Amino acid sequence: MSSLAESQQRADAITEMVKAIAHPVRLRIISLLCQSDQRVIFMAERLEKTPAAVSQQLRILRMSGLVATERRDGEVYYTLGNPQLRQLLACLDGCQAA
Repeated sequence: MSSLAESQQRADAITEMVKAIAHPVRLRIISLLCQSDQRVIFMAERLEKTPAAVSQQLRILRMSGLVATERRDGEVYYTLGNPQLRQLLACLDGCQAA
């Protein structure tokens, strides 16, 4: 695997991922999904946003591959698309607190 410093393609891909989470609501959605899989209505309540506003941000995260959906008992649950997002959010949170 080439290093990030040597790979424009890897740098571009990471830049796109960072852009996808670089929004306060999307970052908070990822944080909720780090805790557990969620339904839109629950996320909307926790974030104090409308379900439509949360759905709009989830669409962006889905298009970026950062979240995925699962159907359970006729309901749609959102999940992390990559479990390593937990580490990324912990790192970002730690950097902000420093």
